[in-house]
Amino acid sequence: MEKPTSSDRAELEETTGLVEEGELPQGAEGGEVDPRTIRKRSSSRKSFRLDYRLEEEVTKSYQDKYGRWTNPWPTWRFPSYSTLFRFLVLDKNHSNVPTSKEVLDSELPVMEPYFVQNPEVSDFHAGMRVTWLGHATVLVEMEGVNILTDPIFSQRASPFQFMGPKRYRGPPCTVEQLPRIDAVLISHSHYDHLDAGSVASLNARFGGELRWFVPLGLMDWVAKMGCENVMELDWWEENCVPGHDNITFVCTPSQHWSKRTAWDDNRSLWSSWSVLGPNHRFFFAGDTGYCSCFQEIGRRFGPFDLAAIPIGAYQPRDMMQGQHVDPEEAVQIHQDLQAKQSVAIHWGTFALAYEVRYAVTTCLFF
Repeated sequence: MEKPTSSDRAELEETTGLVEEGELPQGAEGGEVDPRTIRKRSSSRKSFRLDYRLEEEVTKSYQDKYGRWTNPWPTWRFPSYSTLFRFLVLDKNHSNVPTSKEVLDSELPVMEPYFVQNPEVSDFHAGMRVTWLGHATVLVEMEGVNILTDPIFSQRASPFQFMGPKRYRGPPCTVEQLPRIDAVLISHSHYDHLDAGSVASLNARFGGELRWFVPLGLMDWVAKMGCENVMELDWWEENCVPGHDNITFVCTPSQHWSKRTAWDDNRSLWSSWSVLGPNHRFFFAGDTGYCSCFQEIGRRFGPFDLAAIPIGAYQPRDMMQGQHVDPEEAVQIHQDLQAKQSVAIHWGTFALAYEVRYAVTTCLFF
């Protein structure tokens, strides 16, 4: 299979969907988008595929007869009603998050990122640099491209900022303090990974210069937020950032689920992301339980120079095992991916489950 030429890529980039005159997109949480912010938006689902050992068998995404996405691995199970009841009513919460700011500052300090301390720092082109910004939000600088994962800068992981899970550690910076961002990777629709306020702020600052990568079913939501440069991909589909077509963004599998309202259970896909450059490779796991997909990703795209792997919200196991890995399973993913280094994410920000919060601080790097 021949790799596409530059002209082929340019032709594919021109396959866009435009906002019709007079069409006013609605805000994703029910509000209206200012018509002055409406711009042309790209709406490509699949652009091109590169020849990365495509002869290997891989697990494809799957929808049931009702059009809902399902996990195709035997390791998947959703908690039963009795398990949910025990988790919400009977299980003991061991998280022990301190209420004292002084204790939190001592146990889990929030450090000011280098780009806030020195906003005039030049672009980073050599090698890779990673900055964990809390929960699953990571800034990765890789070969001239700046990538942000599952951005959440809001105080609550909720459709409302007056209720719902609240951060016990604030973000180390604001959207306005970020350096240039070229691409945002979204793993799935849960509120702690797809935050309306952060999406709106990023779009207001970067506009069409920012490319959004989302799994199937989320492009309409992101477009309704006013974002114009959206790529919606299925598992194993690939695309790139304009002007950086030597770096390939691949939508890869994960074991999870999606829900944002009472009516949209698993109506959108969930994913991990593999970013493949000429000299470096980065993997973002998003939110996931352990399954064999990471062996498939490692065989096809590994070794990775850096992986961002979740380690939090894993207790009790009968409730969380299918959807969230524990630290030991995170290490297994690290090995499956043939990762050289990994950074732990999805912890230290929101109290979403019952494990001890400070038992995981030694797992930042494997």
